[in-house]
Amino acid sequence: MEVLHPHCAGLDVHKDSVVACARHMTGSAVKREVKTFKTTTTDLMALSAWLAAEGCTHVVMEATGIYWRPVWHILSDGDFALVLANAAHVKNVPGRKTDVNDATWLADLMAHGLVRASFVPDEPTQEMRDLLRTRKQLVRERSSHIQRLQKTLEDANIKLDSVISDVMGLSGRTMVEALIEGEADPCALAVLAHRRIKAPRDSLQEALRGRVTKHHRFMLKLHLQQIDALDAAIAQIDQEVDANVEPFRQAVKILSSIPGISTLSAQAILAEIGLDMDRFPTDGHLKSWAGLCPRNDESAGKRRSNRMRKGAAWLKTMLVQCAWAAVRTKGSDLQAQFHRLRSRRGAKKAIGAVAASMLTAIYHMLKDGTLYQDLGPDHFDQRAKAAQTNRLLARLQNLGYAVQITPLAA
Repeated sequence: MEVLHPHCAGLDVHKDSVVACARHMTGSAVKREVKTFKTTTTDLMALSAWLAAEGCTHVVMEATGIYWRPVWHILSDGDFALVLANAAHVKNVPGRKTDVNDATWLADLMAHGLVRASFVPDEPTQEMRDLLRTRKQLVRERSSHIQRLQKTLEDANIKLDSVISDVMGLSGRTMVEALIEGEADPCALAVLAHRRIKAPRDSLQEALRGRVTKHHRFMLKLHLQQIDALDAAIAQIDQEVDANVEPFRQAVKILSSIPGISTLSAQAILAEIGLDMDRFPTDGHLKSWAGLCPRNDESAGKRRSNRMRKGAAWLKTMLVQCAWAAVRTKGSDLQAQFHRLRSRRGAKKAIGAVAASMLTAIYHMLKDGTLYQDLGPDHFDQRAKAAQTNRLLARLQNLGYAVQITPLAA
């Protein structure tokens, strides 16, 4: 097999150690040198110096949790072509697994060009990704604490979420704070409701009539403090994102022109895919990386599955959420695409197709620097007018009607 990189290295990265194998091809002879380094900064700098002394031009490592990132940051200061490998793509034959064998195997694959490089964004994109992923985790934690607060209210037989839509809204929070302070009179609690609350006063009073104990007040206060702390943390992240959004500002404006994508959603999408679309040869490569295309699962000429393949989970979930918002935009081609596919394939597959269409548009918009151009709700009908006519005729014939087509006069 042809050797593409005669001087390369493979790294088996762990939490406390890195096993490095330097591979050299001289003529037809292969020479390997293996050394183990700790993951402290001093040892990682020694690793970089050793690889440079060995004359390695390409270095490959597996994406092992978070442990590969400090190694990557230090080696990126050197004159190496760094490659991050997906562990599932470079898995060796089981039964012979050691740290030395893993590093040697990675070096051999790198030498023959058999490692597919994973996408590693630049430092500003990585920082934005960390901020927005953390924000999403905090929002999930906040939702969990709100559910725990509602559970405590139910245990006290306070049916507040049955009469108002948002327990943590203006009226709901005021009532919960009054309960924590010891107020137990349903009439006094109902007076705290805002005038826009649509629930009748007597229904509100009955919902607030319960058995609130000292334990319930303590739990309500505890959950409310956690919700406030999470709100403060989310606000701090928003301030940090606003302070660092300048390199992404124009791209955020472009993506926000797509129906269903807000400013926050655009920032989260850009934090996952970056700004440079040249790293993806086509929009199909981007959809494949995101996991928004059918997998290849065929044997003996039969397709066994057409489920979506695994991909970038953070990006996929964000695009699906945006797709659900987009299909509620009246008169858009995305809504028309959803209804067209849902009748044949179901809502789940239809929303996946809409998310894939949105990612395709994002790819070309970022590459060309153009805003979104909606094709209109009748785009799919006009594109395949004959097929649409035949489909409607077939449905009428199945209902027992004989139909004769007469074109309208121009």
